[in-house]
Amino acid sequence: MVWHCIIPGKAGTDWEGGYFPLTLHFTEDYPSKPPKCKFPQGFFHPNVYPSGTVCLSILNEDSGWRPAITVKQILVGIQDLLDQPNPADPAQTDGYQLFIQDPVEYKRRVKQQAKQYPPLV
Repeated sequence: MVWHCIIPGKAGTDWEGGYFPLTLHFTEDYPSKPPKCKFPQGFFHPNVYPSGTVCLSILNEDSGWRPAITVKQILVGIQDLLDQPNPADPAQTDGYQLFIQDPVEYKRRVKQQAKQYPPLV
């Protein structure tokens, strides 16, 4: 089963104004195994692989996943991750390096990306 979702950028953050498409891929093993969560390929973020797959501890079946975790908790966790990247678990070289080495350019890229995903009307 596949769910198509939208993650809105939080107000007051550099992600504000962006409405980011996300797919959740549920296998028959759900909720024993977490869904695979993906932004569009090439999504700019330190914790999103170039393929678009989200790297978040609660989505890792070997460490943070528990069957009691709800879809709402997943979506809120991903929304929080956008503005609060985890530098200890990078998934993307460009996003990680800019986040660590050039915060001004990182913020510029985030704001530029938010403009690429305006609200759907």
